[in-house]
Amino acid sequence: MQSRRAHGARTAKRSPGLSTRQQNRMPSQVFAFPKKRKEPLNDASHVRNAVARFDQVDGVTDKERDNAWRRIRAAARKFGVHIEARGWRSLMKGGRSGRSPRKRR
Repeated sequence: MQSRRAHGARTAKRSPGLSTRQQNRMPSQVFAFPKKRKEPLNDASHVRNAVARFDQVDGVTDKERDNAWRRIRAAARKFGVHIEARGWRSLMKGGRSGRSPRKRR
């Protein structure tokens, strides 16, 4: 079932999210990937989002992914978020990113 927004209705978002200004003011240590400033870990919903989108972060090494996974798990404990995955490698489905390549037209 799709949302009303998916069918063109103008509805307010559930949460405002972080503005660019708010994100720029956050210290690098709050991000799962601090060098790229990707995946903020400032509350439970952002932690869940970081886990869900972990395989979508491009241009990082396995060592950076290891460190990011440690940060995500620490933030999950802090905010009471349960993570079922045993490690970040279990989140990666098929190949490096887990996403199938787009077909060119």
